[in-house]
Amino acid sequence: MAYTALYRKWRPSRFEDVRGQQHIVKTLKNQLNNGRIGHAYLFCGTRGTGKTTVAKIFARAVNCEHPVDGSPCNECETCRQILSGNSVNVIEIDAASNNGVDNIREIREEVKYRPTEGKYRVYIIDEVHMLSTGAFNALLKTLEEPPEYVIFILATTEVQRIPITVLSRCQRYDFKRLTLQELIDQVSDLLKAEGVEAEEAAIRYIAQKADGSSRDALSLLEECISFNFGEVLTYEKVLDVLGAVDQTVFSELLKAVLSYDMQKVVQLIDDMLYSGRDLNQFVLDFTWYIRNLLLIQTENPGEEVLGVSRENLQLMQQEAVLMDIDQAMRYIRILSELSNALRTSPSRRVLLEIALIKMMQPSMEEDLESLKERIRVLEERGAAGYAGNNGAAKPETVRSGSPALTAAAEDTPAETEAAAEKKAPPKTEEVPEAVYEDYEKIRNDWEDIVGREVRLMHSLLKNTKVSAFENGIEILFTDPFSYTMMENGKRTKDLEAILKARYQRDIRVKIRLLKKNESAPKVVPGNRIPGIDMDITDEEGD
Repeated sequence: MAYTALYRKWRPSRFEDVRGQQHIVKTLKNQLNNGRIGHAYLFCGTRGTGKTTVAKIFARAVNCEHPVDGSPCNECETCRQILSGNSVNVIEIDAASNNGVDNIREIREEVKYRPTEGKYRVYIIDEVHMLSTGAFNALLKTLEEPPEYVIFILATTEVQRIPITVLSRCQRYDFKRLTLQELIDQVSDLLKAEGVEAEEAAIRYIAQKADGSSRDALSLLEECISFNFGEVLTYEKVLDVLGAVDQTVFSELLKAVLSYDMQKVVQLIDDMLYSGRDLNQFVLDFTWYIRNLLLIQTENPGEEVLGVSRENLQLMQQEAVLMDIDQAMRYIRILSELSNALRTSPSRRVLLEIALIKMMQPSMEEDLESLKERIRVLEERGAAGYAGNNGAAKPETVRSGSPALTAAAEDTPAETEAAAEKKAPPKTEEVPEAVYEDYEKIRNDWEDIVGREVRLMHSLLKNTKVSAFENGIEILFTDPFSYTMMENGKRTKDLEAILKARYQRDIRVKIRLLKKNESAPKVVPGNRIPGIDMDITDEEGD
């Protein structure tokens, strides 16, 4: 016997077996029991919520010879013929491939003839929104006044595309998504019937990924069972099959983003891609993870609402305090934009890295959320500096977690508030003549050099200053994030290559983060005396 997919094998055959649509089931059973059957029904709802299933049950129920409390008996000859697909009284039409006027005209001709057996001729038109305008117009009159023995059941996932003239002629029923618990119960019951053992965490994850669709849940389950046939279905195996990652990875990634640790971020992305995880699913799951943290911040819901275990909920409650609400909303917006861009981009990893950089660097964006984030970081830096100036105990880390920010705060000397407002006078850096010549050229060309670079290098070098040291050029940073990105990414080598291509010689480059109130040093050539801005000449040689 040919294998049957789980969602077909376990399709409900009675109203009582339908899950999550009790409001619709009760209404239809009351109509059947009281003889108040309508002539046109419109079933609306997302995929996998039971529209076609309920339509088939209803089609059997109106023709059943021995109905039981409004449900078909599934044992009489009429029910068996409909179940086997051999009945001429129940016609299923796919409007996606039969959407023309001629197809509707065929229906108009057929409805003239009474059913050969049973009471009603039932037309189930799936994805009815795919009908053309002409086809809808051809259907209107028949839909409004069909023969007494004809019932139309229209099913659609996009009710907004149905003409109002059709909507007004139908009884509308909206199928809702199944809750997480309803899907968990359905998957658990099916596993018991199939004799498959599975961990509770695995069942919960499959139900969560189904996103309210019963058919999606069974399709995902079937995929996992097939891959691990004859074995216990564990949480780790489900993650492997579905290309997803464990929640601990999202926790590590979020902490790396909050601490501006780009090296750790890149490592996590490498590990994720190397293990064969799906990048689109990764971004979607990470978005939901931050969404859950946002919900914890606002109303602190239980594990049932978030769809996580109690242990994971406790960990998430600890991490939720690391972000404020505006910050979490900005992260969700960036990831949502990334999810849309990934669908058509061939460079998906690059887009992911850029999005994570945006999350770490609000100065790359100019929207209100990013502005609030920049103000928050400045306030924290100011608070750290204020604590140092007053001799109070400094925090071990700023909430943003940046090592560069912490280092900058720790290196700030104790000063009075009046002295802090005035920058220290610049130091003088004496360099060899050859280095000074390079310094003068690069300083004059620096704005043009930065302007020619691609977005990432341009963003990092923006607002930097050029200085010099004994053996080469020194780039001075005032933004801790940009400095950390240049240092962790070892991008000074890239900058040296850029300068070599422009000036046709090797120029050594190093970078430094200016301390608070530190000014850029004044660079002078080696034949000058610090403090005297004039050349020294030999009077006897004049």
